[in-house]
Parts: sequence; structure tokens; C-alpha cells
Amino acid sequence: MSVLLGRAGDDATSRSAPAAGEGGHRHANRPGRIPAGGTSRWRRGRLVAVAAVLTASLMLAHAWVPNAFGHLGSLLETFLPWLGVSVPVLLALALVRRSATAAVTVLLPAVVWCSMFGGTLADKRSDGGDVTVLTHNVGAGNPDPEGSARELAGSGAGLIALEELTAKATPVYERVLAGSYPYHTVQDTVGLWSRYPLHDAAPVAVMRWNRALRATVATPKGPLAVYAAHLASVRAHLGTGFTTSERDRSVGRLADAVRAEPLPRVLVVGDFNGSTGDRALRPLTAQLRSAQEAAGDGFGFSWPAGFPVARIDQILSRGIAPVASWTLPRTGSDHLPVAASLRL
Repeated sequence: MSVLLGRAGDDATSRSAPAAGEGGHRHANRPGRIPAGGTSRWRRGRLVAVAAVLTASLMLAHAWVPNAFGHLGSLLETFLPWLGVSVPVLLALALVRRSATAAVTVLLPAVVWCSMFGGTLADKRSDGGDVTVLTHNVGAGNPDPEGSARELAGSGAGLIALEELTAKATPVYERVLAGSYPYHTVQDTVGLWSRYPLHDAAPVAVMRWNRALRATVATPKGPLAVYAAHLASVRAHLGTGFTTSERDRSVGRLADAVRAEPLPRVLVVGDFNGSTGDRALRPLTAQLRSAQEAAGDGFGFSWPAGFPVARIDQILSRGIAPVASWTLPRTGSDHLPVAASLRL
């Protein structure tokens, strides 16, 4: 009798206990299984992964972004290095989502950005330059032109090009810079001050109004053709968006003048209202070398002075070897001064 009861109890216990592999406790803790309501770390974060792929594609294919809808292509290329900010943002989102897929995919824009801009971060500056050139958009609304002039005079540059000069401020710069720079020429809103004699100074017709000049600088190592320019401003309108048409035309006219320059050593400086990555500046960058890209340290952003996000002030050359390039401290302008040391 007791044997029969024991067997019956064993059978009842056996029937009431969940079988392993059929939803029991051991089945729930089996390695590799996803708890009810959970998602695999390889399946989470798909939107983050898609955003990473799109960011990498945008960096790689920026040249194919059309200049329609308000010159979006030029706008993208002006601020293209800032797409790198998306990498830590996307990585943080991947960690929040605990997504292995997203974390691995974020490596794609990181690698693309490093391949495109990693070399820019290296310090390529060296010694041995023959002349230092400085260019600065001093700002029409600069509240302290005399203070700006004193800072520029103390830079030690052999050549100083100034843009956005006003009728009121120009005499101030002439007076303060006269002691260190005995030679100068001013063509409307653009001026060039030099420690070396200047010859053949004249305006260059790149726009309807005069914002460019050319002069021959008699350096100790031979003549140097210097172009200083303030190209047309970029405009933003609610109706037309980011507008660069006038700037692009002025780039073309300046490029034509440089192409026709007979002297073998040419220096082109000024506020171009565009970065060298902007396709619109290609007529110039195809025949000239950027001092910042060749011999700078980092991106050398120059505008706006309070928090620079783009380098729109340029020092370009032909037949000259840049050995160093840098930005100077802020003056009363909304641009930073930029300088370069050149081997003639």
C-alpha cells in the first residue's frame, strides 16, 4: 500500500513540475537565450547604425551633393570637418542603447573622417621662412581700429594685407603702421602694408566695386606678386537660402587674373568668404597652394572670432614654399588674423 502511494505521489510530482526545455526555470537561464520582452544587443540600435552609415556616405560623397536648394553643396563643404562631431554623439547613443551593431557601425564614419582630415591635425610647421605674411579682415564695425593696428604692427610680419577698411579707419591704420611699414597701398577697402618696396600697385576688377588689389613686392630674394582680395560675401535669405553667386563670380575673375600673372612667385591672400574645401574656390585652389593645409597645425578656423567654425581667410601661393601657418589672437574684428611664413 505504501509502495503504491509513493509511486502515485512521484507521478503527481513529475506531472506538476515543468519539464526542462518547455518554459521551466532551467530553460529561462539557458545561455544565449533572450529573456521575454528583451532584444539582442546585435538587433538594437538600428537607427543609430543607419545614421552612422549615412554620415560616412555624406562625407565620402560630398562632391556629389548638388549646389541646388540654396547652394547646399558649398555650405556642406565649408563646414564638412564638423561632421566628425557626429562620431562621439553616435557612439554615446550606441552605448545608451547597448547596441553592438551600432557601436561597430560608428567606426565607419570615424575611419572616413580620419582618412579625410586626420593629416590636418598634425603639426606641419617648421622654421626657415624668408618672409611672414599676415592677412586680416579688420571689420567695418571694429570699435578699436587703433588697438587692432598696434597688435598687427607687433606681429613681426613683413607683409600685412587688410580687408574691410573704411574711410574713417584707414587713416588710423596708416598712422599706426607707418613706423614699421614704410610702404603701403590702399585700393578702396583693401590695403597692403610692406617692409619692402612696392611697385605697380593697382586695383583688380573682380567685382562691381573695388575689393582687390595687386602689387609687386621687391623682396631681398626677388620680386613677388601679391594679390589681396575681399571676395563677395555669402548671403542667407529666407526665400533663396544660402546664396554664393556673386562670391563665385568674383572667385572666377580673381583666378583669371592670377592665371595671367607673369611673375613666377605669386601670393594671394584675403577674406574669400569660403573654405578651400568649397568647390567654388577650385579655380584658385587648382593653381595655388594653401599655406594652412601645407604647413599649418589643425584647421586654423578664422571666423567668427568668438567661436571660429570655418577658415574663410586664406593665404595661397604659387612658386613659394609655406613653412608655417597659424592664427593670431582676436582683435576688435569678427575675424581672426591669419599668418604664414614662406620660403621664397
